[in-house]
Amino acid sequence: MNDSRSFAAATIAFVRGEKEAEYRKELIYRHIAWMTALRYQLRLSKEWEHTSLRVEGKFIATVCEDYFDRLDSELESLIPANELKAISEKSNYASQLLKNQADRMEDLRREGYYDDFRHMELHQLMVRHYDNQGKSERIKNFPFPRQYASTALWLTMVFSALMPLGLLDIFNRTETVLYWTAPLISGLLIWVFFLMEKIGDYSENPFEGTYNDVPITSIAKSIEIDLREMSMRTNRQYLDQLKQKMAFCYSV
Repeated sequence: MNDSRSFAAATIAFVRGEKEAEYRKELIYRHIAWMTALRYQLRLSKEWEHTSLRVEGKFIATVCEDYFDRLDSELESLIPANELKAISEKSNYASQLLKNQADRMEDLRREGYYDDFRHMELHQLMVRHYDNQGKSERIKNFPFPRQYASTALWLTMVFSALMPLGLLDIFNRTETVLYWTAPLISGLLIWVFFLMEKIGDYSENPFEGTYNDVPITSIAKSIEIDLREMSMRTNRQYLDQLKQKMAFCYSV
């Protein structure tokens, strides 16, 4: 969020020239397009995620991304049609949009819309966007080592089987009423450990769209609203529509 706001603020402050408003809008809208493409790519299902639960509709919130059906329709209002056609032939929309953004900023430097120093500042922000994208893609595309998950599950099962036996000596020395609560307390403790294991399992994939995942849709829409307001190129009615869409898309 901070890198996106910094990029928009720098674009508005640095770009100066005859067509400054047009070029500011172009750079900011392409950044929104990159953020949208990355969000859709992070929503793609991976085989190690909880895809079976997604099909069954269990533990899955209603997400607003559908990579093959809706991404192009969102991008066509943000970037030129020829650029959209060119990146649609690539496997990674987000990377191509950042590459196009870098090329366009170099064109503006050559045309004299800002000097070399300001161009380097903008380029450093581009590097940070690449870093942020790479970090998200590593989380998404590389599964957590399965030996950690399987070992934790096996140890939890062994612990759950042996723990009631370990509580027998304690409850044997209590009064009669408390003695009969041993099964209930044992079940409660077993439930706690299995719950912790399940939380860890779902936390390994924070972008798949379950209820407790990172709310990337809400974050992206918040950034888009901020950038459009900063560029002063969008009317209040459209911003209200974006806010309504963000609320409709649950919190993920």
